[in-house]
Amino acid sequence: MSEQALRETMVMLGASLFERGYATGGAGNLSARLPDGTLIATPTGSCLGRLTPESLSKVSMDGEHLAGDRPSKEVAFHLALYRNNPQCLAVVHLHCTHLTALSCLDGLDPANVIRPFTPYYVMRVGSLPLIPYYKPGDERIAQELGHRAQDAGAFLLANHGPVVMGKNLVEAVNNMEELEETARLALLLQGQSIRYLSEPEVAELRSLKP
Repeated sequence: MSEQALRETMVMLGASLFERGYATGGAGNLSARLPDGTLIATPTGSCLGRLTPESLSKVSMDGEHLAGDRPSKEVAFHLALYRNNPQCLAVVHLHCTHLTALSCLDGLDPANVIRPFTPYYVMRVGSLPLIPYYKPGDERIAQELGHRAQDAGAFLLANHGPVVMGKNLVEAVNNMEELEETARLALLLQGQSIRYLSEPEVAELRSLKP
């Protein structure tokens, strides 16, 4: 995908996320890696519903601001994922309602916040490790994600929200939407007797992962 096409795709997907309530105000950020290794990312404080192609930030893999508006401070943890997982070509970080609510619960399993109970959660996301709470912009978020970049395709920042990777921006957004729906169902089912997927069922689904 050309740089211009990627910029236009990011604007379109940002608007779609905003219009459907996955993003509010200036919260959340998107990024995607170009073939030359540079990133296109949403600018600091920008609303995903009001992006323009020319205002999107261009950033080197070293974090140097190359063009466009100033990038979000959270691009640091995007870069940590790109540097430590060659399969990662796009990152979506949102403060979507159900995943953020889930991130605020006490007693979550740090290895996998959502125990598998639907097929597409397994196939699209796989597992959801928990990253301990650090204030937004804290360099330890990038350090934690960098260390664990190959452990999973998504992470939940405690008391903050999700971070999801993909092989392209469309896939990353689709994975985020599947994860948010899974969190919504998990909260709806709290207190109910849930039939979780068995280990053999999960193993079979992992072999079908798109």
